[in-house]
Amino acid sequence: MDLAKNVLQIHAEDHRGRIVWAKPLARERFLGWCASHLPPGCEVVMEACGGAHHWGRQLTALGFKPVLLAGHLVVPFRRQGRSGKNDANDAAAIYEAAARPRIHPVPLKSVEQQAIP
Repeated sequence: MDLAKNVLQIHAEDHRGRIVWAKPLARERFLGWCASHLPPGCEVVMEACGGAHHWGRQLTALGFKPVLLAGHLVVPFRRQGRSGKNDANDAAAIYEAAARPRIHPVPLKSVEQQAIP
């Protein structure tokens, strides 16, 4: 998922690589959507930022596995061309980067760890 300002852009594919969900979702509906659409223990991948740690903690509490990727590792997978950089392309790039075996996630931080200057 891509953490946009007003919505979260979701990109999900099945085991055959077919896109099964590629839509924006309102922030207030996200956790409910996860609970009703994703299997328990499912990985939810996002680009690491302050907000990603918050969402990661929320997802962990619901039994999901948040995975945070450093932004510089996602950039090479972003589709270019006419549409360029947008939320949908960013979410697809995050998904693509997560599928690579040599890309390692950023550890999820607690509220206390994030409060340290």
